[in-house]
Amino acid sequence: MKEVLVVYYSQTGQLFDIVKNITSSLEAENVNLTYYKITPENEYEFPWKKEQFFDVFPESFLQIPCDLKEPSEEILQKKYDLVILGYTVWYLSPSVPVNSFLKSASAKIILENTPVVTVVAARNMWIMAQEKVKQLLLQNKANYVGNIALVDRHINHISVITIVHWMLGGKKDKKFGLFPKPGVSDKDIAEASKFGVPIKTALFTNKYTDLQPSLLQLDAVRVSPFLVTADTRANILFSKWANLIIKKGDAGDPKRKKWLVFFNYYLLIAIWVFMPIVFIVFLVTYPLLTRRIKRQKEYFSSVFTKKI
Repeated sequence: MKEVLVVYYSQTGQLFDIVKNITSSLEAENVNLTYYKITPENEYEFPWKKEQFFDVFPESFLQIPCDLKEPSEEILQKKYDLVILGYTVWYLSPSVPVNSFLKSASAKIILENTPVVTVVAARNMWIMAQEKVKQLLLQNKANYVGNIALVDRHINHISVITIVHWMLGGKKDKKFGLFPKPGVSDKDIAEASKFGVPIKTALFTNKYTDLQPSLLQLDAVRVSPFLVTADTRANILFSKWANLIIKKGDAGDPKRKKWLVFFNYYLLIAIWVFMPIVFIVFLVTYPLLTRRIKRQKEYFSSVFTKKI
């Protein structure tokens, strides 16, 4: 009997649908699937209120953990053959609940010396969040063996409009009947079951070295060179904003609220003015960066982890 634990945090239900479809290919008489939903002591509401949506930014980006409800003793006492970790991206970092789990004593118990496959559901920029997750897996002495990253395939500015509509409105529908549905497409969610096939093979053979190449053949990861550049630069700027705002007070502090308003305006300018300029510069310099871009694609598609 193979023991597989699925650890996830999903506000909207989209991520759960994805991991559920992936694990549907693992369902068999000799596989015991256990689902562990990470649960904060103070749950984050969905849909978000605009003020709360921005107020979570400093703690999210700086990876400051929140209090969680402990996993059951049954989960903590069992040794798993594989852990599938599903997470979403909040402000270029793993969501606060997932980050909190990965920094907990429970994660150390569950993940140590255990193969882990990560599943990311994001708007489009997930690369640096995955690097942060990889570091936390390394600290927990987990064996990182595979990654699946599903994103909104629409162009950046369209996905910005639709994701805000979804997060603040709570409905994954077509805004005004004109814009596409936000998030990962229904087609990609439904077809996520294909990723379970190579995972199942690796599970039963206990050979994970070929898992990520097999997942890549199924289009499990697409690395956009431009978004790698944008993600990297945005992390530098977000670091300055987050460290500035966190010093103004805890969540809800009036002094902090004022700076979050400034950050909101910064995001609007960055997305609608600076990002198109950065994209044009990227296109112009692309021929000079082909070798670096090739290395980036190979690294971010792989399960290699740089020690920081």
